Amino acid sequence: MSDKAKPDAGDARRGYSKADLDEVADSPELTAEDLAKARPFAEVFPDLALSARRVRGKQKSPTKLLVSLRLDRSIVEAFRADGPGWQGRMNAALKEAVRRR
Repeated sequence: MSDKAKPDAGDARRGYSKADLDEVADSPELTAEDLAKARPFAEVFPDLALSARRVRGKQKSPTKLLVSLRLDRSIVEAFRADGPGWQGRMNAALKEAVRRR
């Protein structure tokens, strides 16, 4: 192993050296005392935390049923390979299969 200090892999991938980061760093590193004083965001800013919380509401009129289903890996991978929305496309394919029965 070399005596040279290894650059942080995360920084190197972003193209920044330790010297670059030191040059722009304007916040001192947190001490154990600072961390001991820290409080959760929701405790410090409860209204802001509540407004930032994104929760999906209840469906107005549930049209779909949540089920657990085991499918062949190749089937799922084929639908996922087409990108986002694969579950909807799978639902449409099943709907078409039922229609053709």
